[in-house]
Amino acid sequence: MATKSLIQREKKRQKLAGKYHLIRRSSKKAQRKASSFSEKLEISAKLQSLPRNSAPTRLRRRCPSTGKARANYRDFGLSGYILREMVHAGLLPGATRSSW
Repeated sequence: MATKSLIQREKKRQKLAGKYHLIRRSSKKAQRKASSFSEKLEISAKLQSLPRNSAPTRLRRRCPSTGKARANYRDFGLSGYILREMVHAGLLPGATRSSW
């Protein structure tokens, strides 16, 4: 189980990423279209002035039930432990448990 502070920090990052999404996207588009090197430097300075946590690469996929950041399966959005429990209980249609 992840601590509540880590989960809240991740929610804050998601909120910031959504808030600055349009600014970041338009700045990057302008930087690609800029003709001179000085223009590109100005635009990159503007990008660097944005909050660091507003970058989408700083977001982390977390399990909604446990808050774990590791061993997450994209298809289900769950951590491996919860996924295994749900498969054994028969709550995920189409998923079969393995036994050998």
